[in-house]
Amino acid sequence: MNKVKGTYDVTPNEIKKWQYLERKAKDIAEKFNFQEIRTPIFEYSGVFHRENELSDMVTKETYNFKDKGNRDITLRPEGTAGVIRAYIENKLYVDNDLLKVYSIGPNFRYERPQKGRYRQFMQFSLEAIGTKKALLDAEVIKMANDFLKSLGLKNVSIEINSIGDKNSRMEYQKALVNYLEPLIEELSNDSRERLIKNPLRILDSKDKNDQKIVENAPKPIDYLNSESKKYFDDVIKYLEIFNVDYVINNQLVRGLDYYSDTVFEVKAEIKDFGAQNVLGGGGRYENLVKELGGPETSAIGFAFGMERLLYALEASGLLNLEENYLDAFIINFNEDYNLYTANILNELRDNNYLVDLDFNTKSFKSQLKKALKLNAKTLIIIGDDEFKNNNITIKNTLTEEQVTVHKEQLINTIKKAVGY
Repeated sequence: MNKVKGTYDVTPNEIKKWQYLERKAKDIAEKFNFQEIRTPIFEYSGVFHRENELSDMVTKETYNFKDKGNRDITLRPEGTAGVIRAYIENKLYVDNDLLKVYSIGPNFRYERPQKGRYRQFMQFSLEAIGTKKALLDAEVIKMANDFLKSLGLKNVSIEINSIGDKNSRMEYQKALVNYLEPLIEELSNDSRERLIKNPLRILDSKDKNDQKIVENAPKPIDYLNSESKKYFDDVIKYLEIFNVDYVINNQLVRGLDYYSDTVFEVKAEIKDFGAQNVLGGGGRYENLVKELGGPETSAIGFAFGMERLLYALEASGLLNLEENYLDAFIINFNEDYNLYTANILNELRDNNYLVDLDFNTKSFKSQLKKALKLNAKTLIIIGDDEFKNNNITIKNTLTEEQVTVHKEQLINTIKKAVGY
């Protein structure tokens, strides 16, 4: 039996890099005063399949099923909608004019598996819900920037754009449709469909011919009303104060239909990274809370793909993590000494030392090999003489110094051997 296509196992040999990345994500979130939130990995389908959400991710890539109560359920394809549902259901807006939360967890999309892209994937995401301020947008982008810096990634760029408020988008959409309609026969099948349902999504097409066509299309930034233009200008001013390097990408719209005003993406220029060079991104959204039954509330968020981040770190040689170490490994010569060994084991762990042993009581050579593989700093040897005299022999694996002491001297001797 094999794992499902598009999934992967994180084995004990690989878990440390995941723990490192998750710790870095938590550190940066808490530095900016974001608190952790955890929501279910599945929701009622209506949380994602909304009337105004026509993105490919929702319409074509979600895992949907009926439960035993004949209710429509969807595995979450992204984290934002579930967090907003929790925000509304738990009335987190009461006495809380700005909620800042982050999460790290799995999401699910039925798409073609490839390097850095899976059907079950981990995301680090955050949301700041409750107010619309250019300073907040800039802070969220600054946080994304600082997160990548904390990981040591250098060949990255932050692309930003404004798709404006509702009125600006309506004016721009008219201009875009007028430009594209005469070219409809040249568009891909997906983009022809989008021209009717959501023309802005054509700007995000992966079809090379579509990309050539939209190169000369009108730009969203040219159709911003005065309010949206000032808002975007203010975001840029704050980014410059925060010393965040950015590039304005006039064709950037992001992959979900709920975005408005500020949108951004983080890309990496890394060898062999190929088409999967987008590490993450996000933007502001105005109507999602209301669409899900809550009060009219503005918010901004972002998400990073953890698998892509790990790939970028590995490709850049930035995952040289320290190896695990044991403070001590107990080598027991005889199963008849197991009770004595258990006492030693228990005393060490009660004093917060990392210790292990070979439960199969194999040969000395075999146990020594295992101890060295586990990077044990000391060996605690229990042989015939040690057992008879209530002693233990402690050997420092680095210096090879060895001493035999009474078991009552165990902790004092270990302290000297490992340095704490």
